[in-house]
Amino acid sequence: MTTTDNERAEQLEAAGLGGQNRLALGRLLGSGTIGYAEEGPDGVLRATIRIPEDEICYEPGVLILPHGGDIELTLINDDKNTHCAVLPSNGDPKFIWLVNHSKGTAKINLDGPGTYYYGSASGNDEGRGLTGSIVIGGEVPDHAKLDRPPQPRP
Repeated sequence: MTTTDNERAEQLEAAGLGGQNRLALGRLLGSGTIGYAEEGPDGVLRATIRIPEDEICYEPGVLILPHGGDIELTLINDDKNTHCAVLPSNGDPKFIWLVNHSKGTAKINLDGPGTYYYGSASGNDEGRGLTGSIVIGGEVPDHAKLDRPPQPRP
């Protein structure tokens, strides 16, 4: 049986899994929405990620980027509790602290395609579902390719 995104959201809500402190202590991992970053004229990819009140999740839960590079994320905490985000970035991860009802901006760089995960390291936020992913499409940069003969592809 398959469901659409709206049906899935309705079923999660009806089962008590659409937020925290209902059927489960937290939110199911991977039950957020999908969002897309927009590329500005300066080549920087930009997106906004929110933490809705009493939902213990990032929205969108999955952020899709067409290619790697410089990324500017605006994070908004609409919740009554303090949270944070430990974001992947080439070199060192970036940490942004979000007190209740606050907003901040994180500038990160992810130059390769793949799936990168992030979460809130305060309290037991990650264990209760406050995790997200950034999915980057595109080709591997030339400087990161292995020097080997072409490999067969299916």
